[in-house]
Amino acid sequence: MENLFAFVIGGLYATALFMMLRRSIVKLVIGLMILSNAANLLIFTGGGLVRGAPPLIPEGLYEPVGPIADPLPQALILTAIVISFGVLAFAVVLIHRAYEVIGADDINEMKSTDS
Repeated sequence: MENLFAFVIGGLYATALFMMLRRSIVKLVIGLMILSNAANLLIFTGGGLVRGAPPLIPEGLYEPVGPIADPLPQALILTAIVISFGVLAFAVVLIHRAYEVIGADDINEMKSTDS
């Protein structure tokens, strides 16, 4: 199962880099979204794909019994989702403003403007 996730993550990274290298700024933002999803999936897979109980310690013991789900990757992914949503919202507003000023979606036309 982890090999499948490795190929999916690699495909997502490749797709994200391909989209980010396009001349359209909208495709750049779509690539940024795919890149953040690939990073989240990488963190999730790196934490281990284990179906387990919540990490609760029974009374009188010092460690959980049996396989447990690791809460750290889940917390990191939730934080990354919030951050990537904020970056995406900022990028969409920035793109909208740039399109209003320049009137083009092409990144090369944005470089040659004096506005």
